[in-house]
Amino acid sequence: MKLKETPEYVTLVPGGTNGGPRNGHYAALDPHFAAAKTGAEAIMAGLWNADDWETFRNNWKGAGPLPEGTPQPGTDVTESYIKIPTRDGAEIELKIMSSAKHTKSAETANDTVVVLRMHGGGWAIGWHGTEAIENLHAAAHPNVVLVSVDYRLAPEHPYPVPFNDCVDALKWVKANAASQLHANPEKIVLLGGSAGSGLSLAVALKAREENISGIVAMALDWPTGSHPKFFKQLTEKHGYELESYVQVPDGTVTGAAIMEFFLDAYTPNVQPDPYHSPLLADSFAGLPQAFLQVAGFDPLRDEGLAVAEKLQRDGVPTELHVYAGLPHCFSMLFTDLPQAKDYQARQNAFISKVVKAANSQ
Repeated sequence: MKLKETPEYVTLVPGGTNGGPRNGHYAALDPHFAAAKTGAEAIMAGLWNADDWETFRNNWKGAGPLPEGTPQPGTDVTESYIKIPTRDGAEIELKIMSSAKHTKSAETANDTVVVLRMHGGGWAIGWHGTEAIENLHAAAHPNVVLVSVDYRLAPEHPYPVPFNDCVDALKWVKANAASQLHANPEKIVLLGGSAGSGLSLAVALKAREENISGIVAMALDWPTGSHPKFFKQLTEKHGYELESYVQVPDGTVTGAAIMEFFLDAYTPNVQPDPYHSPLLADSFAGLPQAFLQVAGFDPLRDEGLAVAEKLQRDGVPTELHVYAGLPHCFSMLFTDLPQAKDYQARQNAFISKVVKAANSQ
């Protein structure tokens, strides 16, 4: 797979940049990660050694051992699959995961929360196993059913197909939570990582527009907020600091040229639209409470921080954690880092808090 030699939508600064005055300090490398950075970049480079999309996607499906303390498939978490129809007559697959030790039934449905997972992967790669560790932790919760959406991928299926598939999955959950998942259709948490976070946020915006009830929270990890073509107008209009593409153009796991590669696949001939660039929405008011985790040595850092800023500005209860000096998706790729354990513990605590609050009403 071939990247652009120079990013098209942002202008890199010769000699680099220290980033913006508010967020730039987050990029200073964490010493634990710095020791592993060179080896990690060699591994990442190997994943790009592919001549076609099928090979490229398969390169990213390799899974390492689960970290100690992760719930185990089969023993702790049951897994099943179902195909559902989409609005254009196609089918997509959902993976359904829940605790093997707490059987779901009609009697437990009222207190069972659906965690609807939109996976990461730049809208063009990724699958049910992309965030396997997080999914197993969430699904092991006694009051959770996790539903992972295998939305169709760009470039074969550019925007709005992946987004529409996620909206259709939400509507399927609403209609079938009680009967097929033994869960409450009015207790739904959107969970997304990277591109999946942008999709989750966009789904929440669509649910608000169409008065689809039931979403009680969003957990957004290293979220995408906007196509970089619109950074300048967002900065001028709202004062967001969107400089991490330029400060971290080669961020080990992803970089400016890599992001543009995926964006060109997902949104060719891009036009302004909040459903692919949620920061373009007039307001986030009325969206459900949000939990964000952002990496400091990540070109997506400032988008995530801008999303948090907009949520807070528009009155949405928002919990934000920033991990200075660490790369995109570090919790999945560098599981021995102490911050990876903090990351997972915080996500677990947020989901538990949301479940407890939803079931106390």
